[in-house]
Amino acid sequence: MKESEVERLIKLKEIEKNLKSKGISKICGIDEAGRGPLAGPVVVAGVIMPENSMIEGINDSKKVSEKKRELLYDKIIEEALSYSVAVIGQDIIDDINILSATKEGVTKVVEELDVKPDLILVDALEHINTKGIPYEPIIKGDAKCYSIAAASILAKVTRDRIMREWDLVYPKYGFAKHKGYGTKMHMEAISEYGLTPIHRRSFTKKFWEK
Repeated sequence: MKESEVERLIKLKEIEKNLKSKGISKICGIDEAGRGPLAGPVVVAGVIMPENSMIEGINDSKKVSEKKRELLYDKIIEEALSYSVAVIGQDIIDDINILSATKEGVTKVVEELDVKPDLILVDALEHINTKGIPYEPIIKGDAKCYSIAAASILAKVTRDRIMREWDLVYPKYGFAKHKGYGTKMHMEAISEYGLTPIHRRSFTKKFWEK
């Protein structure tokens, strides 16, 4: 590993290092993927990484290529002390809104961890039910915190895989390319073919109400 990458990872782990110096050892990073798309689920992931973990390339998932994310996903899963992933579908998003759906995903992730963390670090979410476990929201945490960055990759890869599967069911919409986000290609497909069952009606009202 290059010296510059080692230095980057050390900086990315500063938050955890400071917490561990205070006796907080099991830290769970939580992040989500898919709050903004017009279709598909929101996916929330949580991961507790070993203290000595230094996986080359871990970063905010948005800064990592799709191919590289897939490789990092396997390495994170292999190293993790514990991880869990929650998939919250578009029906629930429409029913309770995207923010509440994301928070529900956080609670499910915490419930499904097989190692109880001492502290949860979450990317910018507040007023969440973490089952009594203390948590700290960190703005842009996926770019500042190793554990949250790892969680962001698990969430993003899981969601991308789901959207590639939906692309096989609805090949005219290009879900494998845009992953449900409101690209020009996606908007044109909706205009031409209408909405699919995986579209979020609360996000696509101008099409839904036609």
